[in-house]
Amino acid sequence: MERKVLYDSILDRNRHILWQDDCYVDLQSTSSSVSSHTERKDVTWIKKNQEQLQRFITVSFLEAMLTHLRKADALSSTEEATIKEAAGLRDQINTLTNIITSKDNHGPSSVLLNFIEGSESQVAQLIRHHDSMVREHKEVLLRRCEQSRDGHSLSCPKLNLSSRTLLLVDGLSDLQQKEHDLMQVGVTWGRKRNHLRQLGLAKFLEPLTRVSLPPRVSLTVGVAGIGKTTWVRHFVRQWSQGAIYNDVSFVLPFSFSELNSLEKVSVERLLKMAFPHLVDPSLVLSSSCRTLLIFDGLDDFRSTLNFSDAAPCNDPKKEVSIEDLVTNIIRGNLLPDVAVWVTSRPGVAALIPGGLVDRVTEIPGLSSEDVQFFLNHHYSERDFSCKIWKHLESHKILKVMCYIPCICWIVADTLTYIMQNGTNETLPRTCTELYAHFCSMKAEVGEPRGREPIKSEQLYSSNRKLLGNLGRLAFYGLLKHKYTFSEQDLKAYGIDILLTQCSLGVGVLVREESTISATYRFTHLTIQEFLAATFYHISSKRAIFDLFSESSMSWPKIGFQNHFRNAFQHSQQAEDGHLDVFVRFLTGLLSPAALRPLCGLLALGKDESGQKPWVAGFLQGLLASGGAVVSLRAVNLAYCLQELQHTDLLSSVEEDLQLSRLAGKMTKAHCVVLGYLLHMSLECSEQTNLTGSLSYTTVKCLLPQLLYCSHLRLENNDFKDDVMELLGSLLSAKDCHIQELSLAENAIGNKGAKALSRALLVNRTLTLLNLRNNNIGSRGARFLSEALKMNQVLVSVNFQNNSIEEEGAQALAEVLQCNRKLVTLNLQKNNIGAGGAKKIAEALKTNRTLTTLILCSNQLGDKGTVALAEALIVNHTLLTLQLQSNSISNRGMTALTRALRMNRGLVSLNLRENSIGVEGAKNMAHALYENRSLQFLDLTANLLHDDGVQAIAAAIKVNQGLTSLHLQWNFIKSSATKALANALMSNTTMELLDLQENAIGNEGVIFLSEALKANSTLHTLCLQGVSAGTSGAHALAEALLVNRGLHTLDLRGNSVGMKGAKALANSLKSNSSLKSLNLQENSLGLDGAIFIATALKGNHQLAYINLQGNGIGQSGAKVISDTIRSSALSCIVDI
Repeated sequence: MERKVLYDSILDRNRHILWQDDCYVDLQSTSSSVSSHTERKDVTWIKKNQEQLQRFITVSFLEAMLTHLRKADALSSTEEATIKEAAGLRDQINTLTNIITSKDNHGPSSVLLNFIEGSESQVAQLIRHHDSMVREHKEVLLRRCEQSRDGHSLSCPKLNLSSRTLLLVDGLSDLQQKEHDLMQVGVTWGRKRNHLRQLGLAKFLEPLTRVSLPPRVSLTVGVAGIGKTTWVRHFVRQWSQGAIYNDVSFVLPFSFSELNSLEKVSVERLLKMAFPHLVDPSLVLSSSCRTLLIFDGLDDFRSTLNFSDAAPCNDPKKEVSIEDLVTNIIRGNLLPDVAVWVTSRPGVAALIPGGLVDRVTEIPGLSSEDVQFFLNHHYSERDFSCKIWKHLESHKILKVMCYIPCICWIVADTLTYIMQNGTNETLPRTCTELYAHFCSMKAEVGEPRGREPIKSEQLYSSNRKLLGNLGRLAFYGLLKHKYTFSEQDLKAYGIDILLTQCSLGVGVLVREESTISATYRFTHLTIQEFLAATFYHISSKRAIFDLFSESSMSWPKIGFQNHFRNAFQHSQQAEDGHLDVFVRFLTGLLSPAALRPLCGLLALGKDESGQKPWVAGFLQGLLASGGAVVSLRAVNLAYCLQELQHTDLLSSVEEDLQLSRLAGKMTKAHCVVLGYLLHMSLECSEQTNLTGSLSYTTVKCLLPQLLYCSHLRLENNDFKDDVMELLGSLLSAKDCHIQELSLAENAIGNKGAKALSRALLVNRTLTLLNLRNNNIGSRGARFLSEALKMNQVLVSVNFQNNSIEEEGAQALAEVLQCNRKLVTLNLQKNNIGAGGAKKIAEALKTNRTLTTLILCSNQLGDKGTVALAEALIVNHTLLTLQLQSNSISNRGMTALTRALRMNRGLVSLNLRENSIGVEGAKNMAHALYENRSLQFLDLTANLLHDDGVQAIAAAIKVNQGLTSLHLQWNFIKSSATKALANALMSNTTMELLDLQENAIGNEGVIFLSEALKANSTLHTLCLQGVSAGTSGAHALAEALLVNRGLHTLDLRGNSVGMKGAKALANSLKSNSSLKSLNLQENSLGLDGAIFIATALKGNHQLAYINLQGNGIGQSGAKVISDTIRSSALSCIVDI
């Protein structure tokens, strides 16, 4: 009886059951064997669709399923209890399917499948249809992707988007929100942004950490032409091919340009319109599916999103205005479980409240390496790529524009076309010239498709008419911030749709079709701006009304100059800078070189070059009469001068900046041009030296433009605390690019340090700060220390000569205990005393990041030195320690050498100008027997004497670590020199030996000369003022005949004389290793100079020789200079 009920329940199902996509079995015509086969198929289906069951079954659906199975006796009460006891919903579903499929009698499997097939619930429909819907949707998207391949996307293998990354940014900067795209590019191109995290395509929608959630609303920004739509299409293609995000069920891409054609619509109707193959949108939008909604190109949207006044809506079936629909989706009122990805140009993206966006990414432009690779890949024929790159290097404005992939195509195609023509046409030097050639190139050949062939003069006439109408459309579209157009828009401006299919139309217009609408846009925003400028240029000569008013109802304006002045007035008043590039092109069109390619396309009148001087004067007048602060609107005036090719002022300021001659010249016009140079010249922005050139007023004027410097030197400007308030705001700005800042030699006090410390709490770019020779004091040091505890970017800070004293040293010691980024700390000449040294020493015992510590001239004494020595016993990460001029005696030296025996990290130790005697030197010698890490040791100006140096020399024989040894001013005589010479016979690591100002005499020099005959590793030997004479020079000359290792020999202040010079000259004829020879003040005389000159004729290895102070006279100088010109051009000679 039970089996009959079970069988009847099976027969009660629909006549056909979908086993697989296209496999049906007619139950009413099957035999018992087929019935058994069907039951086995049911089991197979359940196992195959295990993932869908786990993914889509809800608690309520599971409860209904269990009830049905119990009623059909397919499940016992014990089995039901076992299922409900499982930990979670997923485990309960696993338990259920395991129980059902494991039964010998497969009837329960059929009952379960019967329930799913018979249910009309959303869960059941998803289980049945999800896979087939996703498969069909991916196929449709792939077809669309193939139909809409972007002709201006870079297709080099290396530039494949799969290998490129997005930049994760912390919101939008002021520059991005308020300025024109090309102005943004101008100030950011070529600058490293290492502090930003990179996200690959497969990761940018995933959680950033293990504990975070995926973003619901993602915003990707990028300037026009950077590749936002290309990224979207690439993402869609990759997803459709199953390469990424397999857990995403549906990706639904929309462009805002197609949404412009809609007025009121519901979410479900929008999906049906865009994706008619998705029969039931409610399934796609189900919370059980992971769905991604893409809105591409917010800047193309005709409406402004109003998040404050939009009417709330949470019903996907309700029709609302398209702007309210998008607003409610982003807010999360509609489709709260659907992820949203919006792309936009930065200025428009700022309209979305930051609190609604979970993740902001930015598309980076092309680097110089990318551009070179692109050129090599696409333009290798006839060496065009090298010629194009060379031209870009010479004209930085064009190189900067190539940061944008779309413009990179335009630039490269245009330059190649000009070179292929084989004419003597000069390559474009400005953007206006380039775009004029581009339009000329596109109009050169071709004719409208769909018409009979027409004559060339007719073609020019039609192109001229088309260009004029496109220019009018472009201009008034630009004024309205409108960048996409419908067919009705084109017809309203007299544009023949068929003409848009000719070469000129195809070159400057792009048609985009979707299931919703067809739209047109210019190939790039700059094409629209250029065509707008051509329209204004031609119209301004005959217009009698204000062209900025599309209707004729305006005040009369007659004459080109009035219209030109009016255009700049509107440009300067535009807060978002959207007319900046338009006026650049408008100015550039006054250059004959820019108009020449357009002769057949524009109705040009008589020679218009007469307006150029007036325009130059007008622009320079605007430069000098701007506001108190150099804005980017003012900087754009310098760009206009560049387009006009009136560059005298630009070149003058650039030269003054490079030669540090700006002092006293910083007028308002100079400040504006300096701002322009910081945008356009990577050299100027990377090394901006404004030493001794600025005041409070000029800093305030330049402040917005200093943001874009990389290495900024503001030394010796007499800056006080008020200037630091300004610079603090500069460093706090999100747009700040400054990496290194030098404020040395100013008058900054503790208040200025406080302002600076506030900025360091938020700054994320500054890595080096130089405050040398200011007056910040202990309070200022305390303020800065609090910031350094939090700052995770600075790696080098210079506090030299700031009177921070012991209290300031204590504050910085606290920094060293917690800061894990600081690598270099300079506290020279700060009077920190032994107490301050002890505090720093304690911090060094735990610090593992500081590598350079400079404590020169701080009155540390032996007590402070002993404390530092104790720290060196446990600290093995400090590489450089400078303790010059600290009154260190043998006691302190003993402690240091004891530490060196155990320390394995210190590489450089500076102990110049202390009171270290023979005992200290012997202790150092004992340490050198054991230490293998120390490479640089400076014991200049101590009291070592011969005994101390002899002990060190003995250690050098066996030490294989030391490379530089400075023993200047140590009362050394020939006996100690002999010991050093003996050590050099066997030592193979010493590269520099400095024995200046020690009375070693000829005897000592002879000992060293003998050593040089055997030693091949010593590169530099300093023997200034060692009382060497002719015999010493002869000995060195003999050594140079065989030595092949010495590069630098310093013999300043000795008595080599004419005979010594002759001997050295003879050796130089055969020596091939010596690069630098200093014979200053050696009584060579004219004869000695002639000998040296003779040597220069035969020796071409010397790069530098110093013969100053030798009584050579004019005749000797002439001999030397003639010799250099004839045979040793690469050698620099100081006479």
